[in-house]
Amino acid sequence: MEQATLAAGCFWGVEAELRAVPGVVETQVGYTGGTTENPTYEQVCSGRTGHAEAVWLRFDPERVSYEKLLDVFWKLHDPTTMNRQGPDIGSQYRSAIFFHDTAQQIAAEASRDRLAASGTYRRPVVTQIVPAVKFYPAEEYHQRYLEKNGLANCHVPGM
Repeated sequence: MEQATLAAGCFWGVEAELRAVPGVVETQVGYTGGTTENPTYEQVCSGRTGHAEAVWLRFDPERVSYEKLLDVFWKLHDPTTMNRQGPDIGSQYRSAIFFHDTAQQIAAEASRDRLAASGTYRRPVVTQIVPAVKFYPAEEYHQRYLEKNGLANCHVPGM
């Protein structure tokens, strides 16, 4: 099994979409990329922790490639908006790929470069590609939030 950590705005919809990808065997929503240890949702929402709302996942690379997960990631949000996804504004909603090894870094950069060259967006892709750091799982009520609350979707897809 391998792991990936991706941030694409509000983590509820991102988790639901990634969980549905065949080969993804586990997901957790949480916070990463900041400086506050053991942050709470309220602290992250303040924008003062430096953390992004993110989804950590474990996947079977024999069933789904990291590159395929990146393809899904790009379609889940607008990677050209800095610190914003739809109505959600703040650095906690930034677009970021937290790579776990050099192979993921190379794959993420190549994927970003292909997207940027594709002409899909008029504005530049601003997604951060940075090393994975400590991931703090969000409070239990955030895990599988849409599923627990009978919601189909809350995520605004990329343009």
